[in-house]
Amino acid sequence: MELLIASAIGALTAAGIYLVLRLRTFPVILGTSLLSYAVNVFLFATGRLVVDQPPILRDDVTSYTDPLPQALVLTAIVISFGMTAVVVIIALGAYLSGNDDHVDDQPGLFSEDGDDADSEMGSDYAGGGKTTTTEGSA
Repeated sequence: MELLIASAIGALTAAGIYLVLRLRTFPVILGTSLLSYAVNVFLFATGRLVVDQPPILRDDVTSYTDPLPQALVLTAIVISFGMTAVVVIIALGAYLSGNDDHVDDQPGLFSEDGDDADSEMGSDYAGGGKTTTTEGSA
């Protein structure tokens, strides 16, 4: 069971880091969510993985699970849900105000086909746009 949980934590972390390094805001939001899920599973696993044990010590029970990681994970789930909602609203506002969802704010810089290179916002990037001169002639 420990191997399964460790593999799940590793897969969630790897996918989260991959998505965080993307250049669009939606994959970055998904990546941070996956990273928070990986941390939640890790916190849950720190409380010793036992099956069919109560979380509260009673008189007739000799073995129990630690309830503290469960409380920490529940709190972390609520906080990560709220923070994800805030980040989604901020990203939506940035998209609506700028008409793009690029993280680096240079829409034509990394496009493979160069569609965005001649757009109004990306015309000065990637060497494909117009250049302007100041101070007269060139």
